[in-house]
Amino acid sequence: MAFNNYIWGEQFDLNVARGKTRGASTIHKFGATPSQSTNTTATVWDKEDTLYPWSAFDTPGVLVAAQVGADDNGKVVTIQGLDENYELISEDFTLSSTGTVTGNKSFKRVYRGFVSSGDGENVGQLNFSRGGTQVLRILAGSGQTLMAIYTVPAGYTGYLYQGVATAQSGADATGYMYVRYNSVATIFRVGHTFEVAGGGEYTYKFTFPQEMPEKTDIDVRLTTRSNNGRFTAAFDILLIKNEL
Repeated sequence: MAFNNYIWGEQFDLNVARGKTRGASTIHKFGATPSQSTNTTATVWDKEDTLYPWSAFDTPGVLVAAQVGADDNGKVVTIQGLDENYELISEDFTLSSTGTVTGNKSFKRVYRGFVSSGDGENVGQLNFSRGGTQVLRILAGSGQTLMAIYTVPAGYTGYLYQGVATAQSGADATGYMYVRYNSVATIFRVGHTFEVAGGGEYTYKFTFPQEMPEKTDIDVRLTTRSNNGRFTAAFDILLIKNEL
């Protein structure tokens, strides 16, 4: 069903959120970088001063959970992402204080992880890798990843509605929403840019939602200037199933 065939009304957004609109769903992505250094370009995610390592998924494969401390032993972390066909996938990992834990499912992308079972949030930092490269981190006490990245699943078209970013007081940066459309291109290109500074907030609501075809990768990055600090970024996407 085409995007413009949907009937719009006051209850449309609410009905999508309630799962009452056939073929439509939403994704709210949000991220934060703990403390980004001066004159550095990095993805807004839990690992400061680094670009997200998309190349780790050039070949899909299993994830490995790093060994954890005794306080986090036995806790379960749910990882959400896409499989080798870019279809939605999730897997639960029971963390161990005696060694690493290797998953059973093959991931092509990951975009979220959270503590789903156990005695409270994670006490220590939780790390997951793919092929020896760290691709997901949950900071101590967070219980959830903070990753301003996303990939539109196969069979869906995404419509970007809004983006927002904040800067810690005294910090400033230039922001870029990098997009790799349909994962066909070998490089990302800028889909939107913005400035954020001095404890302020940048918000942009698109007059016309921006279309993101299936398998499109999104990566929000910041380039700091003379004032570094903590930064956040978030965006909202409406997902419409291509065929109903």
